[in-house]
Amino acid sequence: MMNKLLASVYKPNVVRRVLNLWPPFWGSGIKIVSISDDFRSVSVRLKFRWWNKNANRAQYGGSIFSLTDPVYALMLMGILGKEYYVWDKEASINFIKPGYSDLYADFIISDDQISTILSSTLNGEKCFPEFVVRVKDKSDEVVSEVQRVLYVRKKPAFRE
Repeated sequence: MMNKLLASVYKPNVVRRVLNLWPPFWGSGIKIVSISDDFRSVSVRLKFRWWNKNANRAQYGGSIFSLTDPVYALMLMGILGKEYYVWDKEASINFIKPGYSDLYADFIISDDQISTILSSTLNGEKCFPEFVVRVKDKSDEVVSEVQRVLYVRKKPAFRE
C-alpha cells in the first residue's frame, strides 16, 4: 500500500536506485538495469556468481525466481499510484533449461492490460491480472518462464 510520502518520491530512477541497494537483490546479484519513465517497462539482470550457483553449477532457481518477485507489483504501483492496493498474489515458475551465464528479463505492461485493470476495478472490485515474463541467458535463449498473478483493488476513498 502506498502512502502519500512514498507516492511523492515514487519515481523510476529513485525506485531503481533503492532496489539496487536492497539486500535481497544486491546479495543475489540482481540489478534493475532500467525503468521507463511511465513504469511500463523494466529490464533486470541476474549476475552469474559463484555463490548463486546450484549443485549443477548453473544459476540457482531461487535467484531466478527472486529476479521476478516484486517487479510487476512495483510497476503497477507506479502506473496506478496511491489510489490502488497492489500486491503479489501468486506465482509459478517453469524451468526450461539451465542458465550458465548472466540472466536477463524484460517486463512490459501493455495499454490493454492497464485499461482492463482500470475498468475492472472502477467500483472497488478486485482484479487479478496475470503476467508472464521470460528469463533469458546471454544468447537470448529462454531459461525459464515465470507467471505472476497480482491483486489490484481501488482503495475505498477513491471508489465511485
